[in-house]
Amino acid sequence: MKIPYLKKKIELKSCHDVTWEDNYSWIHQQNILEVLKDKSKLDPEVKEYLDEENSYAEHHLKDTKNIQKKLFDEIKGRIKLDDESLPYKDHTYEYWTKTTAIGNYSIKLRKKINTNDIEEIWNGDEEKQKLDTEYFGVGDLEVSNNDRYLGYSLDTKGSEYYTIFIRDIKTKKIISKEIPETSGGITFSLDDKYIFYSKLDENHRARKIYRHEIGNFKDSDQLIFEEKSEAFTVSIGLSSDEKYYFINTSDHNTSEQYYFNVNEENPSPKLIIKREKGVLYSVSSWDGKFYNHTNKNAEDFKIDVSDSLENQNWEIYIASKDEVLIGGCTFLKDWIIRSETSDALDKLFVKNISTGKEEELIFSDEKVYVPGISLTQKDRNTNNIYLGYSSPKTPSRVYLYNLATKSKKLVKEQEIPSGHNPNDYIVERIEYKSHDGRLVPLTITRHKKTKINGSANLLLYGYGSYGSSMSPSFSSTRLSLIDRDIIWATAHIRGGMEKGMKWWKEGKLTNKKNTFEDYIYAAKYLIENNYTSKGKIIGMGGSAGGLLMGAVVNQAPELFLGIVMAVPFVDSLTTNLDHSLPLTVGEFDEFGNAKDNKEHFDYIFSYAPYNNIKKMDYPNILITTSLSDNRVLFDEPAKFTAKLREYKTDNNLLLLKTEMNAGHGGKSGRDGAIEEIAIDYAFALKISKKI
Repeated sequence: MKIPYLKKKIELKSCHDVTWEDNYSWIHQQNILEVLKDKSKLDPEVKEYLDEENSYAEHHLKDTKNIQKKLFDEIKGRIKLDDESLPYKDHTYEYWTKTTAIGNYSIKLRKKINTNDIEEIWNGDEEKQKLDTEYFGVGDLEVSNNDRYLGYSLDTKGSEYYTIFIRDIKTKKIISKEIPETSGGITFSLDDKYIFYSKLDENHRARKIYRHEIGNFKDSDQLIFEEKSEAFTVSIGLSSDEKYYFINTSDHNTSEQYYFNVNEENPSPKLIIKREKGVLYSVSSWDGKFYNHTNKNAEDFKIDVSDSLENQNWEIYIASKDEVLIGGCTFLKDWIIRSETSDALDKLFVKNISTGKEEELIFSDEKVYVPGISLTQKDRNTNNIYLGYSSPKTPSRVYLYNLATKSKKLVKEQEIPSGHNPNDYIVERIEYKSHDGRLVPLTITRHKKTKINGSANLLLYGYGSYGSSMSPSFSSTRLSLIDRDIIWATAHIRGGMEKGMKWWKEGKLTNKKNTFEDYIYAAKYLIENNYTSKGKIIGMGGSAGGLLMGAVVNQAPELFLGIVMAVPFVDSLTTNLDHSLPLTVGEFDEFGNAKDNKEHFDYIFSYAPYNNIKKMDYPNILITTSLSDNRVLFDEPAKFTAKLREYKTDNNLLLLKTEMNAGHGGKSGRDGAIEEIAIDYAFALKISKKI
């Protein structure tokens, strides 16, 4: 089949006295925010190219159709399709969700406590059918405090423009005007007179908080807060003790918070602590005290406590620890539960409020696992919580745990209908040295039959941005590769917060190359220790992890058999220079400001994947993207693909697959998500010669 060709239109760009060619720049849609809402606005020539690439990818993946179907059935076969969540008591009702074998979306149910009369208040599949839309994304699904109203937000494009609806649960009638172009979050007032929500501006940034009167069909919503900085976005939520609303405004690096009393007829948000560059904080209220989770004079966070927000006298409640990330608090009447993260492992601690005694909650004798808690009821006068954990080889287990008696009862276990024996798998946690001697955690999961003699293929997953940590939790999908002798390794590289804030700082701005080096050194470690061999590794990452893939494949292509990159941030210089795009301004503290800072420009230019493509051999590459993605615009991977075709000197596969009805998260619905995973895995098996 003919290789797709994107024509070149010679264009020279310049910044800081540096000039470079960007001959595929023309495919960027100047009306991109309109395209996100309506794909018919897409340039026909660009659409033709994307269609050609899709046909080309389809052609070269034709021989994987059988394995795709097999993988789909395998992955779906590990999911208990007819399943229910654990109940949550909210005053007079118990709420829970269920899924079915025939549906793709969840159903929300409720019943009055101590009765058996079950009421269905939401059915995702039925709602999707009503709208007759291919993409169906639910942003929020909230029941009002009097249990009368259901608030929900929907995105039918994948572009993350959410429309809010409010309806009466009993009559199922819409009782307010639709509220379009919101960020999706819904917060009901305690008296059920209002909802609070954030509105998106013309650049798809949430910078305004409005109050909407329930039952009002007029455009008369009250603006109660506006963020002036284009770099900050806002959200609103109710405090744990239900006494205050907190408005949070932040970028990735700095935050500020406002509050107002739940009884205020005309909300007038008051500032808690003035923003200070590089300082993150989040205040919560409980039992007459205020708790501040902050990195002020505490790189890896601490928790301070005060009796008042008017006369703040903060005292240390939980002190900071070096390279131990102190998490926030969950409050019960007699208990405070908090988390810590170090060396890419999480721990949970519970404190008795009356005695001040704190102890760790021990889940398992496994060395690598992910703990978690959730509440059993809205009323916090209880000793009971849901206590859960999973590990790379152990499906999720949830216990009803009594904090006072320390008794626990298994109440839900993730069932694998097709069967699963954790003893068939080996999980290892090691630390390897990166280029500068820093020790980087690495989680390795393999089948016990897989030989460690260099013969195995290995999938190396990485992310390393925004302080997002990669938790070593259970994933039933990965078993489809692991069971076929492909080792799965996750590198907990710098740019995340697996080892605290310092770990993040060492992987962003002008330290960003540490992220790439950490990943490359992970690959080298795995080769040197016979987990795999050079040219047998499949790299995988998405979004900012796609930036990682693009950078490392330019730096060390010889290490890899293939690369799978999803919605990849590969034209990072161009995007950084365009301050009108939704995310650019808010990410200056993550990647830098190339337009206004020469040092940042030079640094980003030196690693930006699109700008650093070379004439050399590249491994097999599968790139997936979505037309309605507002976070990483489709033109980034499209340009990257076109330039790669121009420069690469090999005959390996280079495939670009664009979902024409999806956003950053890919297809909507359970089956859609599985289909996309099956394609990625089929590609990995194809190039590994395992089909």
